[in-house]
Amino acid sequence: MDDAFEIRREEGESKGRYVLLLDGHEAEMTYSRAGATTIIIDHTGVPDALRGRGAGKALVQRGVEDARAEGRRIVPLCPFAKAEIARHPEWRDVLQGG
Repeated sequence: MDDAFEIRREEGESKGRYVLLLDGHEAEMTYSRAGATTIIIDHTGVPDALRGRGAGKALVQRGVEDARAEGRRIVPLCPFAKAEIARHPEWRDVLQGG
């Protein structure tokens, strides 16, 4: 993971999000919990000021790493997250049914 990014995780009962702050701009990836061991990534939002800097990829990677560490599976409904995971075969071990 790119150590230049500081990502924090906020998780509630059924939903959560990862937030990346950089140069005063906020990128986020949101998810819903589906049972105890599955998360559904439903949105990745990166402001124009952060586009092309790897912020979205860093958010997805952090979600993958956390899922792996916690024994969770990911269902990537978000097109961006789905595409990032498709680009990184080493992340597919956390896919639901993967």
